Amino acid sequence: MDSTLDAVGPRLRALRTQRDTTLAELSAETGISVSTLSRLESGDRKPTLELLLPLAKAHGVTLDELVDAPPTGDPRVHMRPIKQFGMTMVPLTKRAGGIQAYKMVIPPGGKGDPDPRTHEGYEWLYVLNGRLRLVLGEHDIVLSPGEAAEFDTHVPHWFGPDGDEPVEFLSLFGKQGERAHVRARPRS
Repeated sequence: MDSTLDAVGPRLRALRTQRDTTLAELSAETGISVSTLSRLESGDRKPTLELLLPLAKAHGVTLDELVDAPPTGDPRVHMRPIKQFGMTMVPLTKRAGGIQAYKMVIPPGGKGDPDPRTHEGYEWLYVLNGRLRLVLGEHDIVLSPGEAAEFDTHVPHWFGPDGDEPVEFLSLFGKQGERAHVRARPRS
């Protein structure tokens, strides 16, 4: 617990510095005195929920990110699963825009009957475990582990598990229609 609280001060300073905000500006935004903000950042004052809530809001982060984030310099991505549309999606990227990466898990019967939809973007799928049924336009195909598919999401599409086992796959998706670039091995 102490190490978690000790890491909050440097994190607060880093967030304020990234936003190019002074202690006085942050004080005006949060209602927390400049001296309290300075003591929080230096570790001379222990953070409380009463102080962290307005700071998280001002910095545009969740309270979890403010308290539980890995120490500065940790390259690992710590994302929380999202349950939506009968499947579990684990975001593997965090940045807004560009290509987003997800690990997706769909339990048997998790998506129901095929109901192809369209939307903006481009998608690339790679099956890790199980069998993935992909309905794409007039095609109805099943992908096994190690197989991939890519398609323009303007084409009506639907995917779900094929059989009585869950399916796990990676999805790269770009809302602006970015395609995944696969580099082939050079000829020998």
